[in-house]
Amino acid sequence: MKVTDHLGIALEFDRSPQRIVSLVPSITEWLWDMGLEDRVVGITKFCVRPDTWYRNKPRIGGTKQVHLDRLLPLKPDLVIANKEENDASDVEAIRAAGIPVWTSDVRTWDDALDMMHLLGELLDVSGRAAALNMELKQSDPNPGIPPKRAAYAVWNEPLMLAGTDTFIHDILARLGFENVVQTTRYPAFTDPELEATHPEVLLLPSEPFPFAEKHLPALQARFPNTQLVLVDGEVFSWYGSRMKHVRAYGERLREELKVKSEE
Repeated sequence: MKVTDHLGIALEFDRSPQRIVSLVPSITEWLWDMGLEDRVVGITKFCVRPDTWYRNKPRIGGTKQVHLDRLLPLKPDLVIANKEENDASDVEAIRAAGIPVWTSDVRTWDDALDMMHLLGELLDVSGRAAALNMELKQSDPNPGIPPKRAAYAVWNEPLMLAGTDTFIHDILARLGFENVVQTTRYPAFTDPELEATHPEVLLLPSEPFPFAEKHLPALQARFPNTQLVLVDGEVFSWYGSRMKHVRAYGERLREELKVKSEE
């Protein structure tokens, strides 16, 4: 079996991998959804879904700091990584140890569908993967409404925002938001720089920085003309099974924004 990952790296297997380590929380949840309980032998400390795996599967460190001394004894025949979420030096160290690494590069909804299709074939769960992809294609969340100008924060102090060429940017567009950030990746913004983009809404997710109610007063004082909304970060940044929840969440969020704007 010969496969190529999203980075164009070719991998060859004698059979479908039977001992899998996932370095990507959202893909870990997808592996569970594919029924691969017995074949996933290791996860990261950030792989919180499903809870039973989080509590019971061996953890090999974080997404940015993999402990080879924990990973190698698991004897994986496949490690699944992501270009953005995982450290390139960790991935190279795993490869140097003779372990195949399949790396995804997901920046759009369609990239995620392609990832699930390719992994479905590699892991011999193509039927389940195709069924989920069909469900996701039929529930594309694009609302077809005039967009609200929005900024999406990924960090606080410094304030960092999601820019173009990111999965978050694509989800924003599909949920009816125009991203005010038109530079790539995750640029830092000063308060005047953000104000100059005139966002109607500043979305404050639960991850990677855990924005909460306690952060709202200070941020509202800094951006008095912008509506602040706490949002579920997994909905905007987890590619995989969590995409099933995007459409319904977007509908609730738009209704919440409408109600708040009328207050």
